[in-house]
Amino acid sequence: MRTFVIGDIHGGLLALEQVMKKANVNEKDTLLFLGDYVDGWSHSPQVIDFLIDLKNKQNCICIRGNHDELALDWLEDRIENIDEKMWFKHGGQATVEAYSKVSKEKIATHIEFLKSLQDYHLDSQNRLFVHAGFTNVNGVEYEYFPKMFYWDRTLWEMALSLDQNLSIDDLFYPKRLSLYKEIFIGHTPVTRIGQTVPVQKACVWNVDTGAAFKGPLTIMDVDTKQFWQSEPLNELYFDEKGRN
Repeated sequence: MRTFVIGDIHGGLLALEQVMKKANVNEKDTLLFLGDYVDGWSHSPQVIDFLIDLKNKQNCICIRGNHDELALDWLEDRIENIDEKMWFKHGGQATVEAYSKVSKEKIATHIEFLKSLQDYHLDSQNRLFVHAGFTNVNGVEYEYFPKMFYWDRTLWEMALSLDQNLSIDDLFYPKRLSLYKEIFIGHTPVTRIGQTVPVQKACVWNVDTGAAFKGPLTIMDVDTKQFWQSEPLNELYFDEKGRN
């Protein structure tokens, strides 16, 4: 049995199917999805259908992403929570268009799925899986602002800027980076630092390899760190813009 972590999908079902096949995922494997299943490419409803079906077959842990929360607000008519102009610019328009072809009955099941998403997952080996990060120096259980689990960027920025020569025992070592054995995140694509593969900084692994834009989708074995990638999403969806 293996444990896999999967980065931000953003409506890219074709990429998700590719990486599942490349990694030879079977029903004995555990899958941890880091969120942002929607907003970007045209298959957001199909991605959610795929995940609902998968959860009925094997152990799947689905984390909440900020785009999942935005889509849920829209599906439940909480428009006051959404800056529609900004959301449309960042992938929401594709989601709205895709759901115009989905039945009310199916939309109801998708709403339940989006409501069931977890803010984070902490496993038996003290490995944390969260979409974006957290802000409380005492850990996720003490977070004052739950939205930070899927909106925060300071954890990744801190890991990126950390002096690699600084010992974890040093007085100035960031406490947030000393709490967990490893932290797996998405949210901020590594393409922003010129990468298209998972990047480790301190104890943080960023697995968002830019699938919303012109990067591939990544699935990684949590234990061995071996990873598999899809074709770049702009090639799989060559007639779409995604979030570009």
